[in-house]
Amino acid sequence: MKNNFIRILISLIPLCALGQTQKKEINQQLQTWVSINTVTKFADHWGVIGDFHIRRNDFVADPSFYFIRGGISYIPNSNISLNLGYAHMWLAPSNPDWSTFADENRIYQQAQLNTKFGNISILQRLRNEQRWQEKIVNDKPSGDWRFTNRIRYLMSFTFRISDKKSWLQMVLSDEILLHFGEEVIYNTFDQNRFFVGIKKNINPKWSYDFGYMNVYQQKYSGYQYDMNHTIRLFFYLSTSIRKKAPSEIENSGDE
Repeated sequence: MKNNFIRILISLIPLCALGQTQKKEINQQLQTWVSINTVTKFADHWGVIGDFHIRRNDFVADPSFYFIRGGISYIPNSNISLNLGYAHMWLAPSNPDWSTFADENRIYQQAQLNTKFGNISILQRLRNEQRWQEKIVNDKPSGDWRFTNRIRYLMSFTFRISDKKSWLQMVLSDEILLHFGEEVIYNTFDQNRFFVGIKKNINPKWSYDFGYMNVYQQKYSGYQYDMNHTIRLFFYLSTSIRKKAPSEIENSGDE
């Protein structure tokens, strides 16, 4: 009986080896990410948002993506905003021998909450995205699209060093992204984005944040990852076409 059990275990070893996933591959990259993120209030509780993003690989040598987003924002008070809109991405090919950019269309819904505890401002954002990603085959559009639904949760902390608005502030944030769909088999986890940097108010309408963002992304294969060491510079513009002061609701940016 014991010998039979040992034979069964030995016979299962090759099957277990075949069932193992491939060894994890991590691609280290240096990136630069620049964007402008706008909120324009046109009524007491309503506004429009518009973002434009450029991300480059190898510092600034090669394109990563170009991204534009617009939407409508309902702002019941200075702490809460609800957004709905559309976005489009032009994604550069990962194959160095290819030149065709892949299109991506998105519809998104978003809820954002701003709170304060002493000198710390806390921003929480929940975003849901429906994404249609174009498939490129042999450097040509295939006519096929991959559909996924992605859920994102961001928590960001801004530490005010002084009561003077002209002083620098410290920012620490993290966002996790999960996606689902028929073609999402090996990577329900999509990516995680960690950011540390500074924030500065230029004037009552303009501000920016600058710092380091680590983007850790799992590919559809399940065993391939990108570790993107990213220099991030985001500009924020808050305006109003009404006479009253612009809303203090922050457009939290991010592609």
